[in-house]
Amino acid sequence: MIELDRIDVALLEAVQKNNRLNSEELAEAVHLSPTACQRRLKRLRKGGVIEADVSIVSPKAVGRQITMIVLVSLERERADIVDRFKGAIRNTREVMIGYYVTGEADFILVVTAKDMEGYEQFTRRFFYENPDIKGFKTMVVMDRVKAGFAFPIEM
Repeated sequence: MIELDRIDVALLEAVQKNNRLNSEELAEAVHLSPTACQRRLKRLRKGGVIEADVSIVSPKAVGRQITMIVLVSLERERADIVDRFKGAIRNTREVMIGYYVTGEADFILVVTAKDMEGYEQFTRRFFYENPDIKGFKTMVVMDRVKAGFAFPIEM
């Protein structure tokens, strides 16, 4: 685990808000040289602190009108079944986010679809054809109030 100092935290705060800042803009924001900023970002990426640099895309702009939150219960909670389902989540494009959780459900998924017909087709393929699935409950998202992956970082 990389130990973070105040400059690392400032860099992380800046790139979480806007990962398109150039070296000069980052340098100005954290009061460091552009070269030093790039070195630190490289170290943070190599150390796994920064996992990815992504853009948040408007679902409506790309024809993905519907988002669902799905609670999934597995037939049994065995390591092989859990691992197999984790693999299915990772390899399915419609699943945007997947969490292995405690509580009533075993997994919580955020799933996107073009329309309800598309979601029904997804459920048939992803849930009904999987013998490891005991059941699932779907909640349709009415409004995306906030979208992001920025974590609050404290020293």
